[in-house]
Amino acid sequence: MREEAGAEDQPERVGAGAGDYDLRHHGDREAAAGLVDLAVNVRIPQPPNWLLDRIAASLTGLAAYPDATRATAAVAARHGRRPDNVLLTSGAAEAFVLIARAVPARRPVVVHPQFTEPEAALLAAGHRVERAILPRATGFALDPSLVPADADLVIVGNPTNPTAVLHPADRIAALAKPGRLLVVDEAFIDAIPGEAESLAARDDVPGLVVIRSLTKTWGLAGLRIGYLLAAPDVVELLRAAQSLWSVSTPALAAAEACSEPRAIAEAERLAEQAARDRAYLEDRLAELPGISLPALAPAGDRTRARAPFVLVHAPGADKIRLRLRESGFALRRADTFPGLGPDWLRIAVRAPEVTDALIAAWPR
Repeated sequence: MREEAGAEDQPERVGAGAGDYDLRHHGDREAAAGLVDLAVNVRIPQPPNWLLDRIAASLTGLAAYPDATRATAAVAARHGRRPDNVLLTSGAAEAFVLIARAVPARRPVVVHPQFTEPEAALLAAGHRVERAILPRATGFALDPSLVPADADLVIVGNPTNPTAVLHPADRIAALAKPGRLLVVDEAFIDAIPGEAESLAARDDVPGLVVIRSLTKTWGLAGLRIGYLLAAPDVVELLRAAQSLWSVSTPALAAAEACSEPRAIAEAERLAEQAARDRAYLEDRLAELPGISLPALAPAGDRTRARAPFVLVHAPGADKIRLRLRESGFALRRADTFPGLGPDWLRIAVRAPEVTDALIAAWPR
């Protein structure tokens, strides 16, 4: 930590009984039948037919225990890594639980605002967690100096949920150091054209763990499939903490199918469309009085928000959310994210016609 840092720059220490934020509140709590879902970040309403066919074909093998060999090899090849660098998990959430249970961290730090499950998992495992809060004034840009020098476990999202900020890969890599595990949550990186700023292919960053999810792009939240990429010793440490056969045969079939060139090309097309839809949503939100998008930086700055959701600041956002709910729209409250409060909302990127309907319903 910087010696000259003021009190406001000091990481916030959070004990195992912390209850200041509802860390287990997620967008699925906002969604409900009859509402337009702008709260959950799963990007398509159901998996594509070719993926459903692959999953369905695996069902004839349910009598056998799951064998992750082929899926592990496919994921490794997709990232130019060795199979011993890969651990398949029951969604990205399981990876956070394994890290919390298996890593004997003395000073874990979570960079916020970000997805709250990593901190929740650490607290549940008995860790005393510290928060490095990225300030709104900088557009939530990553500042490595806010992380204490002796932190031995650091968790950061890229792009970060809920800010949508895409941090430069070299700035994240600057957090790596001997004796530290650096965990990068890349659950939404395949929604970024070209997977810009990904560290998934890097095996030269000490202590790096990259976590990926297949649920967001492919509509697989109910199947639970993700994976992590790390050095072999870290993979084995986390595998030892994992329940036997925690990833089902259908989930393994999905991991293999989503790692193939056809799927990667389709994900890229989806990412390009999401970028266009996001720009449209930003432009329409800018028309509303009292709305600001603090995560946006000047065009060309790589910290510009780019994920398939938008973080909105609006005075009285908690009341706006309820009024929009009455009009048929579910938005994600953002006061459950450390560093944010009741004047924040997260809005999932959808097609322009959905955006137009939302803007028309927005309370003036």
